Amino acid sequence: MKHLEFANGDRLPILGLGTWKSKPGEVRKAVFWAIEAGYRHIDCAAIYQNEREVGQGIADAMAVGLVDRAQLFVTSKLWNNSHRHEDVRPALEKSLDNLRLDYLDLYLVHWPIAFKPGIGFAEHREDYYTYKDVPLTQTWEAMQEQKDGGAVRHIGVSNFNQAKLKELLAMAGQRPEMNQVEMHPFLPQTGLVDFCKENGILMTAYSPLGSPDSRGERHKNDPKLLENQTVADIAKKHGVSLGQILLAWSMARDIAVIPKSVNQGRIVENLKSAELELDAEDMDRLAAIGIAHRFVDGSFFTGPQSPYKSTDLWDS
Repeated sequence: MKHLEFANGDRLPILGLGTWKSKPGEVRKAVFWAIEAGYRHIDCAAIYQNEREVGQGIADAMAVGLVDRAQLFVTSKLWNNSHRHEDVRPALEKSLDNLRLDYLDLYLVHWPIAFKPGIGFAEHREDYYTYKDVPLTQTWEAMQEQKDGGAVRHIGVSNFNQAKLKELLAMAGQRPEMNQVEMHPFLPQTGLVDFCKENGILMTAYSPLGSPDSRGERHKNDPKLLENQTVADIAKKHGVSLGQILLAWSMARDIAVIPKSVNQGRIVENLKSAELELDAEDMDRLAAIGIAHRFVDGSFFTGPQSPYKSTDLWDS
């Protein structure tokens, strides 16, 4: 499998298992099946509320000799309620404890949004901190300390636009090494990809299949990436599934990709997309797909009750 390389030579398998929206009771087996199939990159987050089960799945795989810790690349993320300097270390320690690990390979600031301690999802204005209360630079200083102390090997961010990245790049010390964002042919993020490349920041694509498990009134009119005719035509040409084409698209752009699945057959199928090579014509057709859509729009953080605006999240 192709790998992405950090500045110090550490390598990240370009395809990993995502665990967002994986229900309790399902993700332990999914992680085990993934490792059994050959995955060595697992993506987690505190707010997914399933890190304990992810840790059990990793431990199960280690117990039967499928893998050892040094062969795995495990990512987790700092939730919005732990952005104060003094809250970063305890949040990291909780994730490590749940995952049964001594260190993380990558730790990301999940969103450039700060909640007060103990708030899972902010609903009222008083649940939020502002950038004046808790600047991103304060959070990033604490992230750098975790790397310096050895509890994490690499540090980065998620859902950061160019303006927010520039704030961190202007600081002394470790620059962000990764930016994980929603990315697929409906949202290729070309400007952000170019910016990150210019600044030595690797990228990971989440919701690479177009968030097909998004439900509710807000998503009823979403375009369906897994039913798109252009993707279907390219899949037919290669004799593979639409999902495999979408994953191969990210990998062809040298962007890590983390499809979520708890289905053993689908987990194996997704991994096989790492062997698929799209040609220039395929990439051109996907670039001209003609639909622009962001599935995870962040509006749950930018409503009238919030001090944050959509411009704090997205470049456009």
